[in-house]
Parts: sequence; C-alpha cells; structure tokens
Amino acid sequence: MNRIALGWNSFFEDTYQTVNKKELLPARVRMEHRGSYVLSTGEETYTAELSGKFRFEAEHRDSLPAVGDWVLISPGTDQKAMIHYLFPRKSKFSRKIAGTTTEEQIIVANVDTVFLVNALNQDFSPSRIERYLLMAWESGANPVIVLSKADLCEDIEEKVGALSSMAVGVPIHVVSSATEAGLESLFPYLTEGTTTALLGSSGAGKSTLINKLYGQDIQVVQDIREGDGKGKHTTTSRELIMLPSGGVLIDTPGMRELQLWETDYLSQGFPDIEAFAQQCRFRDCRHDGEPRCAVRNAIDEGVLEERRFENYKKFHRELAFLERQTNKKAQLDEKKKWKKIAGDRTRKHR
Repeated sequence: MNRIALGWNSFFEDTYQTVNKKELLPARVRMEHRGSYVLSTGEETYTAELSGKFRFEAEHRDSLPAVGDWVLISPGTDQKAMIHYLFPRKSKFSRKIAGTTTEEQIIVANVDTVFLVNALNQDFSPSRIERYLLMAWESGANPVIVLSKADLCEDIEEKVGALSSMAVGVPIHVVSSATEAGLESLFPYLTEGTTTALLGSSGAGKSTLINKLYGQDIQVVQDIREGDGKGKHTTTSRELIMLPSGGVLIDTPGMRELQLWETDYLSQGFPDIEAFAQQCRFRDCRHDGEPRCAVRNAIDEGVLEERRFENYKKFHRELAFLERQTNKKAQLDEKKKWKKIAGDRTRKHR
C-alpha cells in the first residue's frame, strides 16, 4: 500500500512542502497505547515514541498524536522510530474526556466520513444518534447513519422514518452483517485514499461490520447477551485498518458516555425546535409555561417529540456547563503561565 492509499492528499502535501523537515518521513498513526504509537508509511510499519522536544512543547492533550493523524518521523533500527512533528488536522472527532477533568480527547483525526452505527434491536436510541450527529458535524467529517442488525428488527421503516425527520440530509443505510443485506450501499464511501471511522456504542455491531467490509475476519466478535439484546464489549482501542480496496477504516471502542466538546451545530441538529422558538411570543422564552409558547404548542399538538425537546435542553445545559468550566480552566492556565514566568525571572536575577 502506498502513502496515497493510506489517506495522504494535497492537504498534507502542501503542509509538507512548507515544513523544512524534508529529512523526516511522513507516517500515519494506526494505534496509540500509553504514549507509544504504531505508525505506517504505506510501505513500512514502525513502533514510535515522541521526541523529547515534541513532548516538552505539547501544551495540551490535543497537541499529541491521535489515531488517524499524520506525523513526521526519523526511522531507527528494528522498525523503531521517533516522532518529531504533527501535521495540522483537516478533521477531528472529539469529546470531553471522561471524569471531572475539563479537557478535550480526540477520538479520531483526519476522517472523511463517520459511520454512526446503531443497532436496530433493543439498543436503538434516537437520543444517542442525535448526540453523535452533533459531534460528527463539529468534527468536519461527513456523517452517515448506519442501522445495523436489520435481521433482528420488525419495524425498520418506523425507525428509519423517525431518524429521517431529525437528521435531514444525512444518508441512512440499513444493513445486516448476518445476512449481508445492504452492505453494498456502504462500498462507495470506502474508495482508495478515503478514511472512514466507525462510531457507536458497545454491541452496535461495528467489529462484525468491519469484518464484512474487509472480506475476512480480522476483528474479534462476541455474541449479544441474552435478555437485553446488547452486545458484549469487543474493541478495546482505536485502530486504523487498511482495506484491500485501498480505503481506510478506523475502528473505535464502544462509547456509552459521550460528553459533548465545543460545538456550534446545535441549530443544525435541531432546526425544527429553533424554528418553533422563533414563533414564541417572547424572544427569551424558556418554553416552560410561558404564554403563547410555540415550542410547547408543537409538543402538545404532537408535531414535536417531548423526548427530542428534552434532549435539546440537555445539550444546552451541558454546553453551558462546559463553557463555564473551560473559562475557569483558561484562567487557571494563564495564572500558572505568569507564575512560571515570574519564577524564571527571579531565578535568572539571583
């Protein structure tokens, strides 16, 4: 496989031509594990670490390489390499890191298409798909909804209809890895030089789907649990997989907790609610009992789902909290920076 088949294009070539590091070799991150990386140049595979200078200058977590990133390396012996430079990203799918820390975690980078995989069995969740859609639009990649396990669903048309009204313009594909129905509809996204990431909760069928798209079993698959129909956790880390056809897939672990990172696409995700809100009597209507509230009227008349409106409010609260925490973190970071500068000056003049 050559570099172009691995996803290299004019976006990265233009940067490479302007960076005065021609003695270094471009490579793409296939896997990352506790500070070490598996990279591919398209011809060779290396295990790599960050150079001391790179590590020292990386101010935040998002300054470090993620799966899908392009970097510049100096190859060594025994297929070892050192990472010296991180290319600017053309897209990135991010979330707030799990826990109380306010920090961005990049799930995958430099992706053209995101397959948002959701099973059509008991684990079907429009609210989860709404969340994934917001984050996919923010990433800069093109979202595609893939409804898996169609062989386990008896009301497919109803579920597709529910998603069509909330994901206007987003392609929706119904597939079954068990019967291979609908899989051919995904092949046009997997052409040479393109990168597609599969995102979804545990048990959505991502690993089985990858095996089918690859043409052989390369991912471990486990049966769904009895009772609730949910799949067992299979994928444990993000991994870039090069397809025989020349396209690139990125598999990701199931994420049931997907906290929003900054997004400007709330209006795009909920255009119906935004449109109703414009018709409310009061400009600052909170849609919580005010007179002549068009949003509440739409819910009462069955035009707007209560579930969808509650999800919309939840996203607003989540983003507002994130903004407050981000501003607080920025203030603390600035304080630490000036404290360090003052300390350096004091030591210099001793």
